[in-house]
Amino acid sequence: MNSTNSAEKPTTAELVERSLAKRRASEWRFKQMGRASVAVGIIALLILFTQIIGNGIGAFRQSFIHMEIEFDPDTLGMTEVNHEQLALANFDGIVRNGLRELFPEVKGRREKRELYSIASYGAGFKLRDMLAADPGLLGQRVSVKLLVDDDVDTYVKSLRAGDPYEDRISEAQRKRIDKLLESGALKLDFNTGFFTSADSAEPEQAGILGALLGSLFTLLVTGSLSFPIGVAAAIYLEEYAKRSRLTDFIEVNINNLAAVPSVIFGLLGLAIFLNFFNMPRSMPLVGGLVLTLMTLPTIIISSRAAIKAVPPSIREAALGMGASKMQMILQHVLPLAMPGMLTGAIIGMAQALGETAPLLMIGMVAFIAEVPAGITDPATVLPVQIFLWADSPERAFVERTSAAIMVLLAFLITMNTLAIWLRRRLERRW
Repeated sequence: MNSTNSAEKPTTAELVERSLAKRRASEWRFKQMGRASVAVGIIALLILFTQIIGNGIGAFRQSFIHMEIEFDPDTLGMTEVNHEQLALANFDGIVRNGLRELFPEVKGRREKRELYSIASYGAGFKLRDMLAADPGLLGQRVSVKLLVDDDVDTYVKSLRAGDPYEDRISEAQRKRIDKLLESGALKLDFNTGFFTSADSAEPEQAGILGALLGSLFTLLVTGSLSFPIGVAAAIYLEEYAKRSRLTDFIEVNINNLAAVPSVIFGLLGLAIFLNFFNMPRSMPLVGGLVLTLMTLPTIIISSRAAIKAVPPSIREAALGMGASKMQMILQHVLPLAMPGMLTGAIIGMAQALGETAPLLMIGMVAFIAEVPAGITDPATVLPVQIFLWADSPERAFVERTSAAIMVLLAFLITMNTLAIWLRRRLERRW
C-alpha cells in the first residue's frame, strides 16, 4: 500500500517543472497581450492616417479653367487704372465674356446662368489683382487660369476617382464640364492658394495661411513668456526656496495645474484679459497669454526635473572653486539642465499648438478673411480653423479640413522630432 502511494506522489523536481511551465505559459500569454495591444494601436493609427490622407490629399490639387480674357475697358467700365475704378469695375463681366466665347451656342438666360456658375465667385478678384499689378493689361487679351466653383471641382475630382458626384450640378453643366475636360481647358493643378490665402466662405478660395500665421504669432507670444518665466520659477523652487508649508503648497498646485482641463484656462483668460483688462477678442497676443498660463506648469515641472538631474558634485565643485551661488547656477547647472528644459518647453509648445478649447473661449473662433501681420491683428489658429471647416456644410470643405489636419500633424511631428534631437544633441552623461 505504501509503495503504491509513493509511486503516485509527484517528486519535488516534477512540481518545480510544472510550476515553471505555468509561469512560462503565463508569461507567454502576457507577452502576446502586449504585442496585440501594440498591433491594435498601430492598426488604429494607420486607419486614422489613411482616412485623413485619403480625404485631404485632394485639397492640394484644384480645378482651374484655362481661357482667354480680354480686359475690355467698355465691359469693365474703366478709362484708367486707379484704386477707385478698380473697386467699381465689372470684372465678372469679362469672365462671363470669356465663358461665352468657349460656348457660343448658349443663348437662354437660364443656360447662361448655369454657364457662369462654372467659374468661381472669386475669379473676378484675381483679374482685378492682375490689372492692379500690371495696368498695361487694360485693353489687352491674355490667357489666364481661373478657379472653378467648388461643386465643379468636386465633380471633376470624383470623376477621376471613378465615382462621379453629380448631385450639385445640372445635366447641361455636366456636359459642358466634360467638354472642357476633353479639350484640356479644365485641368487639375497644384493648389497654391491653399497655402497662400486666408479663410473664405467659398471652399475653392479658402486657405490656411491666415491660420498658420495666427498660430505662429500665438506661439511666439507663448514661447517668449512661458519659457523664461517657467525656468525662473523652477530655479527658484529648486535652488533658493526653503522647504516650508508655502513651498509645498506651491508645488502641489503646480502639479495640479498641469492636469487641469485646458478649457479652464480659457475661462481664466476670458475673465482676466477680456473682461478685466478689456483686451480685444481674436488676437494672437491674448491667445498667447492664455496658452502661457496653460503651458507654464509643464515647463516648470520639466525644468525642475532637469535641474534635479544635475549631480550635486557639480554644484559642490563650483562652490569649492569660489563661484557664487548665482555663478554656479548660471554657468554650471543651467547649461547641463538646458536639454531637459528645452525638451519640456517644446513639448509644452506642441501641446499649445494643438489646443482649441481655451482659444474658443477668448473669441479666436471668428471668421478672419485677412492674413494677420502681427500679434495685435485679428487672427485665428490652425486647430480652430479645422473646427470651423469641419462644421461647414459644403462638401468641398471636407477635404480642406483633412488637409489642414495633415499640416497640423506635420507641425506637431516636427516639433516633437526637434525635441528628441535637441535632447540627444545636448544631453551629457555623467
